[in-house]
Amino acid sequence: MPLRIATLVKGYPRLSETFIAQEIAGLEDRGVAQLIVSLRQPAEARVHPVHRRIRADVLYLPEYLKDDPPRVRAGRDFAERQPGYGLARRLFEADLERDPTANRYRRFGQACVLARELPADIGWLHTHYLHTPASVARYAATIRGLGWSFSAHAKDIWTTQPWELTEKLASAAFGVTCTKVNLDYLRSLAANPRGVELVYHGLDLSEIRPVDRDRRRSGPSRIVSVGRTVEKKGYGDLIRALARLKDRDWSFEHVGGGPLTAKLQAQADKAGIGERIVWHGSREREHVFKLLADADLFVLPSRIAKSGDRDGLPNVLMEAQAHRLPVVSTRVSAIPELVEDGRTGLLVAERDPKALAAAMARLMDDPQLADRLGRAGEAKVRMQFSPEPGIDHVARLLTEAAERAAA
Repeated sequence: MPLRIATLVKGYPRLSETFIAQEIAGLEDRGVAQLIVSLRQPAEARVHPVHRRIRADVLYLPEYLKDDPPRVRAGRDFAERQPGYGLARRLFEADLERDPTANRYRRFGQACVLARELPADIGWLHTHYLHTPASVARYAATIRGLGWSFSAHAKDIWTTQPWELTEKLASAAFGVTCTKVNLDYLRSLAANPRGVELVYHGLDLSEIRPVDRDRRRSGPSRIVSVGRTVEKKGYGDLIRALARLKDRDWSFEHVGGGPLTAKLQAQADKAGIGERIVWHGSREREHVFKLLADADLFVLPSRIAKSGDRDGLPNVLMEAQAHRLPVVSTRVSAIPELVEDGRTGLLVAERDPKALAAAMARLMDDPQLADRLGRAGEAKVRMQFSPEPGIDHVARLLTEAAERAAA
């Protein structure tokens, strides 16, 4: 019987995780059959077209153990009868001693449920993210005597304690990550540094048809940003920067959900620029692409959050550049791997609204510079960030791992 891969994600589907859906769909296109395992129920009604392409079944684990006590109890009863349970329990207890939280109990309970409910044709576990999904994958794989691997992205790396990353890296058969900054850090913690590889996830840009700037409509400079309203996106800095430009002719549109939207709206109102801003909330890809096609400038003021969370290589920057938009962003994490200051965009220091305002003003005042940066950014993203080579490589890794497991 051909083996399937169980692909673990924190939530599915999610509008903000197009890159994961793109990889799942790409692996299916390459003959890698999967079962999607989600730690959470879907929280959004909308989906992207790529989600509709995916044929894999989805297994939703109980989001909280109290949600389904019989299912959790059956999972634990099953797990306790497996040869790998003793080791899995010791791993869990060692983790719990250093991180005595309810979250840790929840992940072990979810792992027991997953171990019981994994179909017989699952031969490998692959998890997106090295924080909670990797904990579930590690415990469940140990209980069932299966191998596991990971794709690491951003928050999962930078908000996880080094001791935990070190142990997960030692436990996983292999892993990939999507930026050189991530790669260097993870390899510094790994007993086998070559077990972690760099795979830029890239984006499918085939549907994007950029519009020449001189064809865009006249009127105010139309500024766009896309991202969740969370600390690491730096939108408070952007509001302060826009307030410095209140005497200029501009409008700003934002797409993305998140917990800080109301606070940012109040900040904009207090600064006297609220009427010039449209907050769209979470929207599907088609809506985002229409905004980008009509925009003059894209801004993403990323910063490192107090928790250590930070962006990796934001997809929205690639999408903006593919639309031939000039971009302004910050020197955070892997953003300089994509945006080269003065060549494919403008970069400023994080948490610097004054510099952010100056960069936006520079592009408003110099259409030739904006056009040159937009064209160079598009050329780079289309040449260096195609998703196909990365998905090809991940498909090979997973196929070879499943074949070894079946041998």
